[in-house]
Amino acid sequence: MADDSPGNVARAVTVEGVRLRFAASHMATLGDDLEPLHGHNYIARCRVDGTLTDDRWVIDFSILKRAVREACQELDHRFLLQRDSTLLDIVEDVAAWTVGFRGREYRFPASDVVALPIENSTAELLAEWVAGRVLASLATGDHGNLTRIDVEIEEMPGQSGSYARDLPPDWPSTHGE
Repeated sequence: MADDSPGNVARAVTVEGVRLRFAASHMATLGDDLEPLHGHNYIARCRVDGTLTDDRWVIDFSILKRAVREACQELDHRFLLQRDSTLLDIVEDVAAWTVGFRGREYRFPASDVVALPIENSTAELLAEWVAGRVLASLATGDHGNLTRIDVEIEEMPGQSGSYARDLPPDWPSTHGE
């Protein structure tokens, strides 16, 4: 007979699909070098684990999809700037962002840039940023049953980075701490 005790049962919901994508450019640092400016057609996947609600589900698919889609829309058709990079010289003015690295200089119109509070624009850190956005969105609802989030960002087929973390037992009241 199966052991269905609460500590031995895991339930999860995963969303992915056509509308959970974004096309963006970036140039990540690698060691002490900078990749050439290039772009990807990223795909986002998100899984949340949790206990069943009184309605007998972990979360409504449409609520989770909406939260992931909104995060993807913030990044879509933008330059992903790793604002907290210690290797790049970054200057923001009213109209543009200027990014310098070892004599190279790039100037991007401010409207084309999303300045992310990350050190590098890797898939792993993009996944962490998306997870934070999803959790912020879900924190406004009745989702205290969630126990874990896992976000994967695929840069190209067969190449992705992910971020996962357990949520504190009193989430979402501790969201942002």
